[in-house]
Amino acid sequence: MTAQGDETFPEIRDSVRKLCTRFPGEYWRALDRERAYPTEFVRTLTHEGFLSVLIPEEFGGSGLGLGAGLAVLEEIHRSGCNGGACHAQMYTMGTVLRHGSAAQKQFYLPKIASGELRLQAFGVTEPTSGTDTTRIRTFAKRVGDKYIVNGQKIWISRVEHSDLMVLLVRTSPREDSAKPSDGMTVLLVDLREAVGHGLTVRPIRTMINHATTELFFDDLEVPVTNRIGEEGKGFRYILDGMNAERILIAGECIGDGRFFIDRAGAYARDRSVFGRPIGENQGIQFPIARAYVQVSAASEMVKKAAAMFDAGKPCGTEANMAKLLASEAAWFAADMCIQTHGGFGFAEEFDIERKFRETRLYQVAPISTNLILSHVATHVLDLPKSF
Repeated sequence: MTAQGDETFPEIRDSVRKLCTRFPGEYWRALDRERAYPTEFVRTLTHEGFLSVLIPEEFGGSGLGLGAGLAVLEEIHRSGCNGGACHAQMYTMGTVLRHGSAAQKQFYLPKIASGELRLQAFGVTEPTSGTDTTRIRTFAKRVGDKYIVNGQKIWISRVEHSDLMVLLVRTSPREDSAKPSDGMTVLLVDLREAVGHGLTVRPIRTMINHATTELFFDDLEVPVTNRIGEEGKGFRYILDGMNAERILIAGECIGDGRFFIDRAGAYARDRSVFGRPIGENQGIQFPIARAYVQVSAASEMVKKAAAMFDAGKPCGTEANMAKLLASEAAWFAADMCIQTHGGFGFAEEFDIERKFRETRLYQVAPISTNLILSHVATHVLDLPKSF
């Protein structure tokens, strides 16, 4: 769909494509049936250095920008694989990289780059606050050289397959803060020590194999030395990570969209009904062409957002718009691909129904489409806030 000469990071993309051939559809179908984690896939990506592309060279990574991360995740998804199992290993470390102490960076980042440690859990969302992060209730009370954490989180993915978790807590009540976003603090939780000692993890089975969980904190002790940055300023520390997450997941959506277009185009050329390829019918070819147009346009927005992020420019609006456009383009392409295949689109062995389910997630997570529209309306168009 994209001329190879026009691709960004062609060598990375080619390497990822070759790696993904070792993990074909049957590998993912078996995992999907059992809701199992793709351990071997993640281990291979780590060993080949694809999950540490954003970590500076001085800490053992590649020192590349978000564009390189996009290339990796887009090709994973275009190949029919799923980066959702491990994509947070790319960007969650950014909180440590940008706001951690020199000692924290030196201790954690090389181990994350090598795969000795996995930091791919990001504890923010709570059952009662949803997307309104300023209303989180999980509270950390400082007692001497420790924080005592109590509360609850939900939709926290990969906790069972991570050694560390970036956790956002309140250290002072919302009503006592000058601004709603004040009074929040970031802690780096060692899950190997926490589980069973104040942290309970409850897996949540969903329509996709996403290893997501609900967390319960009951007097969990976290050393003060594990605090990232200053107490009470944690909200702004996680904003960059949220932008990176939205841009990279938009790249996954572009990959999904291209997967569906590739599959639909091949099927439409090969499948004959009434004595001719179904791709001759405009009712089939026009939706494929429209999906191509939409994915191509969304891809340009994703590239723009990534370039702004890498240049250190404010890009919250662009990250949100990239994620909205890419997720909607991918969903249109998914629906088109199912329709093109007819009954075969629902057959497990074609991998389309699995990818159909997976790509639907991204209009809800990591932020819903309506919240993005609200952001654009109030922050760009100067319309009155509705909440």
